[in-house]
Amino acid sequence: MKQSDQNKKHVLKEKFMTARDWIMDHNKIVMPLVLIVCVLITVVAAVNANQREALQKEAQQAAMAVASEETNASIQGLETPVFELEENAHPEINNLVKTYYDAQASGDMETISSLNTYLNDIEKIRVQELSKYIDSYPVINVYTKPGLTESTYVAYVCSEVKFTDVDIALPGMQTYYIGMNENGDYFINDGTYEDSIKEYIKKVTLQDDVVDLNNKIVVEYNDLLAEDEELSEFIAYLKEKINEDVGEILAEVEQPAEEETPADTENAEEEASADATQNVVKTVRTTDVVNIRKSDSEEADKIDKAQIGQEFTLLEERGNGWSKISYNGGEAFIKSDYLEVVDEEVIETVEAESQQQEPAEQSTASSEASNESTNGKVTVIESVRVRKSASTDGEVLGTVYAGTELELIMKQADGWTKVKYEGQTAYVKSDYVK
Repeated sequence: MKQSDQNKKHVLKEKFMTARDWIMDHNKIVMPLVLIVCVLITVVAAVNANQREALQKEAQQAAMAVASEETNASIQGLETPVFELEENAHPEINNLVKTYYDAQASGDMETISSLNTYLNDIEKIRVQELSKYIDSYPVINVYTKPGLTESTYVAYVCSEVKFTDVDIALPGMQTYYIGMNENGDYFINDGTYEDSIKEYIKKVTLQDDVVDLNNKIVVEYNDLLAEDEELSEFIAYLKEKINEDVGEILAEVEQPAEEETPADTENAEEEASADATQNVVKTVRTTDVVNIRKSDSEEADKIDKAQIGQEFTLLEERGNGWSKISYNGGEAFIKSDYLEVVDEEVIETVEAESQQQEPAEQSTASSEASNESTNGKVTVIESVRVRKSASTDGEVLGTVYAGTELELIMKQADGWTKVKYEGQTAYVKSDYVK
């Protein structure tokens, strides 16, 4: 066996020696061939490398195209990307918001208009009137998520407002869409967006971290009002006062100059106005995603969910922080903090002759059809002011709270209930008693 292996080695050695001798004898032919083979191997390797690089580049381009399609699909509403909610992550945006809020506190309309070009005239009046009661915004935190395009953001501003002569600062949250102009400066877009942006804001605001942030602010706000009765009454008064002031200013602006009225028609118009009542019809818009409920309570049945920018006709703004709105042919309620007035229209309606009669005449049979006179008591279902006359301008005699019983004199057709209060005749809004 060993002899056989030795024979094989010997044969291989002889073949190697023979091949070497042949190559040495023909090296002028063999060496160029070897060089050519090496060149060919190098060329083939280079071609393969280029092909691999091209394939990799094509794969990368395909991946980018897929990512772009997914982004477009997200923008079109198929799926909204979930970004982390960042707190005070952009100093430039924080400076913008602080400047804007400081301007709101001081009533600096020039600065406000320069930073937010989308405020309508009604909102400008409202901001200016509200500034009379604001001392400062001691706390401002800005939470952001990326917007639809580069250098845009959905911003959730969580602030505390300190009112003049009020010790406690109230928390609140406002949503803005922050953009950048051609000069590279950020600005606030407070509601005038394309439909795609509205849809994007709505979906981002429904993401869990934003909902949690909003719920946290709402709970803090409600707890403060529940713990401090005077603060709750002040906020109710302030909302009512601002609405009245804005309405009066708008009425003055819309009233025609006296010199434009022909002298021979002035008396006729004055007589007509004596028989007419001005009603202000307000259109409100939601500033955030908010529940629509069956009555003015957090415990009431939820009818639907209003989205940001959805508009409703305001029927009544109540002192308990809720607003009654017209909804699907009926009535519903939304928290007033999530509504802003976008339009006000003054409508004059001529009252029936029987409603213009003196109180003594209203006890006749003709007025009994429109007023319900009942002996007994009524129970207050929500805290309400008691007034000396049946008007929101009437002198406030006091405040009664849920569960209080009042002696009923008459439920009137004008939405007021006549009662006995501390030995005198007084009035409360009918919606607050049963």
